[in-house]
Amino acid sequence: MKRRGLLIILSSPSGAGKSTLAKRLMAWDPTLRFSVSATTRAPRPGEVDGRDYYFKTRPEFEAMVAAGEMLEHAEVFGNLYGSPRGPVEAAMAEGRDTLFDIDWQGGQQVKQAMEKDVVSIFILPPSIGELESRLRSRAQDSDAVIAGRMEKSMIEISHWSEYDYVLVNDDLDLAEEKLRTILLAERMRRFRQPWLTEFGRGLEKEFEQR
Repeated sequence: MKRRGLLIILSSPSGAGKSTLAKRLMAWDPTLRFSVSATTRAPRPGEVDGRDYYFKTRPEFEAMVAAGEMLEHAEVFGNLYGSPRGPVEAAMAEGRDTLFDIDWQGGQQVKQAMEKDVVSIFILPPSIGELESRLRSRAQDSDAVIAGRMEKSMIEISHWSEYDYVLVNDDLDLAEEKLRTILLAERMRRFRQPWLTEFGRGLEKEFEQR
């Protein structure tokens, strides 16, 4: 009765609660795996290859892209980042789901590569004012940095309608409950239950033999 694993894309503007919800979802279901990205940037102190990132040279990364071994990739501030296909497909074959914390552009690339296996979810803040308040409450950034984050957030928000599900995170516990419901329902979709074909035929055969 093993099912095929699925790919869960979780996107949101900064401050909407995506990271917190992702952590809660993984605590609720330890079988979920978080997609580990590959990058060409140098490891930071304490980072471990294969756990935090797959650290690659630029030629290695570009060779993986050319060979179709990246589900999505982009260049950010001079470094390449992407999601390797191999570990994701291995998890899917084991019936394990993979959680992606990526933006709308990365989400589109993953959908194009693995459309039927993808469930995309966008997290919206209850209001723009609340979003800015959450960013300011971190007390880590200057006004100029916050303004830049807000501008980037509005670009991200403009793509909400491209997702399968959209949740407004005005209550963290309720948003988590809805996420769990989405995941449970998507896991039960007929085409993700390959064992059902043989099981159904077995029932038909059993009836014919009565």
